[in-house]
Order: sequence, then structure tokens, then C-alpha cells
Amino acid sequence: MSPEINFSVSQFIAVCNQALEYGFTGINIEGEVSSFKINQGKWVFFDLKEGDSTVNCFLPLRQLSVALQDGMTVRVKATPRLTRWGRFSLTVQQILPLGEGNIKKSFELLKRKLSAEGLFDPTKKQPLPANPTKIGIISSTAAAGYLDFLKIIDNRWGGLNISTINTQVQGLAAIEQIIRALKYFNQHHQVEVIAILRGGGSADDLAIFNDEQLTRAIAASHIPVITGIGHEVDESLADLAADVRASTPSNAAELLTPDRRPAIHEAKIAILRIHDRILDEISRRESDLKIQLPNIRRTILQRLESFSEHLAATSKVLVSLNPENVLQRGYAIIAGHTADFDVGNVVKITTFNQQLTAEVKHAEKRI
Repeated sequence: MSPEINFSVSQFIAVCNQALEYGFTGINIEGEVSSFKINQGKWVFFDLKEGDSTVNCFLPLRQLSVALQDGMTVRVKATPRLTRWGRFSLTVQQILPLGEGNIKKSFELLKRKLSAEGLFDPTKKQPLPANPTKIGIISSTAAAGYLDFLKIIDNRWGGLNISTINTQVQGLAAIEQIIRALKYFNQHHQVEVIAILRGGGSADDLAIFNDEQLTRAIAASHIPVITGIGHEVDESLADLAADVRASTPSNAAELLTPDRRPAIHEAKIAILRIHDRILDEISRRESDLKIQLPNIRRTILQRLESFSEHLAATSKVLVSLNPENVLQRGYAIIAGHTADFDVGNVVKITTFNQQLTAEVKHAEKRI
């Protein structure tokens, strides 16, 4: 026989909650919203119904990230708890509307609220960088839309620095993962633009992109954000909050990068133009040179002739001043200073063919 275990009321509630927390961590439950209300502007209460079955739900108002109304079908991520009043309740972490009608109703209600706050104001949008070289991607790396984006990016330009954060892109867990990825890119400043990508799917698959917290995180990004979510007809609050909305992931790749083929074609045309201009310039200068060549030759010859005449005249002067030529004409050279020519001194006399030594016998000044 097992021994009896005695609890106080508070102990029993604590043990039950410990068991519930351990056995039902982060469960997802679907049902219809009933008795929705907000108390004291802080707390949200509603019932989740299915047929005759009902469970109470509770969460802080700040965590309510979708617009709710009675009658909407939703999926909640929650932890079951026993309250101190002995009532069973779900503490809700996240809510996601289900079904196209419910999703649209929640979308319109939340869109009206966020629009009134100016969250989608076109004047607050950031322009995409021209020809970015560092692109951050938030997507599931297994998704077809992500692979299409990479293929088109590579075909259009290539050689870009792509940083990818792999996240879920549907289901309640995806919301928190995408928000964390946005914060990471904004904190590290390693990319010039962020692309949030998700291919086509049902309204339920795309419902996470109408989450209020995710929408606010996109609008608050300091780095420009482009969304490529679903198909062209699909519109989400994430699209409205983004700086640029692309119709598909493939269209996002086209908006982010130029097409290399026209660029290469334009570069080839530019090179041909430059080549032709160079050839034209060479031809023009050759023509100018041919025209000027006779004038240049004439000028050179004239200057050479003038120089030759000047050289000949200078040579004549130099020849006439040559002492040997003077001696040949019968003159003699007496070398010495003035004092050397006093009477009695010996001087040297040079003639054309003789070297003489003579004594001064007589000297008088010329008048």
C-alpha cells in the first residue's frame, strides 16, 4: 500500500503546475475564440472552444500580436496551468488565426490599428541600396523560393556576399526566429539590405507574416528590408511594413541586382567607342604631322644655314687673330712686362722662324 502524500493547497497547485509544465511544454492547440476581453488595459482573457469543450486562455496584452474577435478560429502556443483559484487555464505565448476568412479579418483589424500609428507611412521607407554587394537573407534554406532567389541573383550579377539565416517560414515558431534574425543583422551591420523570403502557400501558411511583433520588427529595422513573400496576389502586414515589397522571391532578386547582360553589352559598346576615338585621334595627328613636316624641314634647314654662316664668319675672325698668321706677315712678338723694357734689360723676340734674345739699348715714350 502506497504511503499517503499530504499537500497544502498551494503545494498541490505548485506540484500540478510543475507536472503540467514538464509534460506539456509549448503545445499548440486549435479552437474557436469566445468571450474575448481585455482587462485593465493589461491582460487578455478568452475561451478556446470546440463543440462542448472549453478551455480558458490568458496572456499579457503586450504579447497579443494579432487582432482577435469572438468566433475566429486560431492556433495558440501555450502552457497549461492551474490557477491559484483552482481553475485550469492556458498561459498563451503566441496566437495565429486559421482559415482564410479569419486571417483576413485579423489582417484588416490589425492593419487599421498599425496604419493609424503611421507604421506603413511611405515617407518613412528607406531606399534600397544601388547595386548592393552584401545581402542578408532570412528564409528557410530548403524552400524553393530561397533557391530561386539565389539562382536568379547569380544569373543576373553574381559574385555577391550573401549571408543567410535559416529560419522556419510558417508555423508559430517562425515568428520568433525571423524577429531574432532581423535583430542579429541590425546589431552586426554586416549587410546592406535584408531580404525576407517565402514562396507561395495557403493563407494559413502565410499567416505568420501578419503578426504584429514581426511587423513592428520589420518597420524598426535600420537596414532596408525587402520582402518576397508568396505570390503577387498575396499581401501581408510584413509586406506593408517593409521598405520595398517584391511580388515573389524571384522578383526580389530582380529588384536587388542589375542584369549583367545589358551591362556587359553597354560595356562592349563603350569600349568600341573608345577604340574608334583613339584611332580617329591617331589618324588626325598623323595628318597634322604630314602637313607640318615640310614646314618643319624648311625651318630646320634655314636655321642650319644661318648657323653655318655665323660659324664661317667667326672662323675668319679667329684665323685673323691667330699670332702665327701675324708673324708670317713679318711682324715680331716681344714678350714681357712694361718694366722689362727698360734700357739694359734683356728681352725675348719671336719672329716667324726665329727666337731672339736682345738687350735694350735705347727706350723713349711714344707721343
